[in-house]
Amino acid sequence: MIFSNKRIIIGFLFLMTLSFSVRTFSQIFTPVTWSFQQKKISDTETELIFIASIERSWHLYSQFIPAEDGPEPTSFNFETSKDYQLEGRVAEPKPTEEYDPNFKMNLKFFSGKTVFRQKIKMLSEKPFQVKGYVHFMSCDNSKCTPPEDIDFVFNLPGISAKTGEKVIQGKEISAIPITSDSISRIQKPLPSAASPLQSTEAIKGETSLWGVIIEAILWGFAALLTPCVFPMVPMTVSFFMKGNKNKRKGRVMASIYGISIITLYTLPIAAIIFITYIIGGQSITADIFNWLSTHWLPNILFFLIFMVFAASFLGAFEIVMPSSLVNKADAKADKGGLIGTFFMALTLVLVSFSCTGPIVGTIIVKSTRGEIWEPIVTMLAFSTAFALPFTLFAFFPSWLSNLPKSGGWLNAVKVVLGFLELALGLKFLSVADQTYHWGILDREVYLAIWIVVFTLLGFYLLGKLKFSHDSETKHLSVPRTLLAIVTFAFVMYMIPGMFGAPLKALSGYLPPQTSLDFDLVRIVQENKGGGTVSSTESELCETPKFSEFLHLPHGLKGYFDYDQALACAKKQNKPLFIDFTGHGCVNCREMEANVWSAPEVLKRLRNNFIVVALYVDDKSELPESEWITSKYDGKIKKTIGKKFADLQISRFNMNAQPYYVLLDTKGELLVTPRAYNLDVNEFVKFLDNGIAEFKKRQ
Repeated sequence: MIFSNKRIIIGFLFLMTLSFSVRTFSQIFTPVTWSFQQKKISDTETELIFIASIERSWHLYSQFIPAEDGPEPTSFNFETSKDYQLEGRVAEPKPTEEYDPNFKMNLKFFSGKTVFRQKIKMLSEKPFQVKGYVHFMSCDNSKCTPPEDIDFVFNLPGISAKTGEKVIQGKEISAIPITSDSISRIQKPLPSAASPLQSTEAIKGETSLWGVIIEAILWGFAALLTPCVFPMVPMTVSFFMKGNKNKRKGRVMASIYGISIITLYTLPIAAIIFITYIIGGQSITADIFNWLSTHWLPNILFFLIFMVFAASFLGAFEIVMPSSLVNKADAKADKGGLIGTFFMALTLVLVSFSCTGPIVGTIIVKSTRGEIWEPIVTMLAFSTAFALPFTLFAFFPSWLSNLPKSGGWLNAVKVVLGFLELALGLKFLSVADQTYHWGILDREVYLAIWIVVFTLLGFYLLGKLKFSHDSETKHLSVPRTLLAIVTFAFVMYMIPGMFGAPLKALSGYLPPQTSLDFDLVRIVQENKGGGTVSSTESELCETPKFSEFLHLPHGLKGYFDYDQALACAKKQNKPLFIDFTGHGCVNCREMEANVWSAPEVLKRLRNNFIVVALYVDDKSELPESEWITSKYDGKIKKTIGKKFADLQISRFNMNAQPYYVLLDTKGELLVTPRAYNLDVNEFVKFLDNGIAEFKKRQ
């Protein structure tokens, strides 16, 4: 990808903060995104809420504008049902009315975040759904998007339902749209507990975000147990208690101290990200995310950063702030008062940087998935967990007497974190290796390194491995022994993976099983007949393109080019199963290991479909005859990844992976596409519905 100077500058701002990861791919630019909520007003009335988030410099038109020679007005269309009754029309806020240069007339429109509301009267005593779609178009001062329809589904409990998990009086909950169009545009809607048709993308996003937040909190508490931080807990608390005879004032100052720590960690990240977003806008930010997620340069850079952090934790050197900066902050802290308290917090942050710096870098790199707010929320969670003990110990100083004394155990914690950094950093090298087909870090190599790393960690915990700065271990504590047992058990779990065991618990972090050179499990199955192909399995019409470096899991036969696969589907008169996937897609590997591996799924994929895996992040160059000009952005796509990423965006209006699509021999959708969901039964139902619909069309 070629960047302008401005994009390069913005990219380096992001790199300096380490605020990116490889977990998902970037979002496409859409001027207006919709989310849907509902609010219970009374036992029989509910308010449906339609929230439009409009990009800067763009606007959405009112429901009430001239139809002739003007833009499409926004309209809300509801399916007729005996279960409810609309009360009046959809209410909208007061619009702006100005001259529109696109249509050369005065028009009413909205900018920024806009909320529409519709009251309904519930007539059914049983749960029911309110379905429909929003019709709209958007413009800026020079161009407009085509009119679009966004489907919505509200799940209502009915008149007799008691308030509880489904609808809580006075609280807003979301209604989840279920079409591919709406899924791609909605940014993190909250899943409805009552909905059986929830968007799997929404569920995945919420689950993943909470997982990262919890991980950040755990890292925050872990940072307290490092040699740079732990001794400062009693020192700083004593400072506040001694400096204020008034205990209440001391506690207030300690609280300000904790808030200052949170601010010092979170505010710089937030400022850099928002400045970047304001300067570059969503489209440039999306381009940078895509580049950082898949290109070899940032992934190698992140890998090297993790290795440096690991070396620092293991004691090779210390990453410290300049002493002059620390001394200045410490001098201002002596002045006391609010300013002194703030600089006391700054001193802590600077002094502890050699221990917290690697952890902060790890958290930010793992947190960002394409949304600008996620690293901010994650850093807020980390810093809150990090600052909380300081405040609590100031409020309850007697707790200090229960703290263990500083000693060699603090360094042991630091070394353990170093081993973890060493293992986690391999993921970035693995992404670059798979995307560019270097063949450096195949599955067995990756596993071998992890087995060695965690074996050494186990020996370290048992006291059999020592570093120069470690103190003498006279006996093993119970926690250290238990950790050693867990570590060696993990090593034993990984060893069968060297010979083909699927290791489903690690499927999202390991290279695909197809990169394994010696798959003993597959060989044994084939010798026993367990891996033989059934007589009805789809035979390939021709040698698949790119099969020399791309592979399907579980021995499946299939294609890696859409046109070639569709031609074979027509020839054999079978439906086409499209897997939009990526080398760096963690959720794709989890689906393959936990869902595709199920016998009932494999049987259907082998016997009833022509399978094609389209890698949206592969960097292999296409011959010039296969280049395409994008219908979405007008650019020429020259690589495998860009060609099929463009197909997913322009054809299905979706850019998240994994994404599964079932087509007939004419290339038409059979059923609603499916995203990440580890429910095997639901995936089987998805395939069966596609087969049934395909037979109807024959």
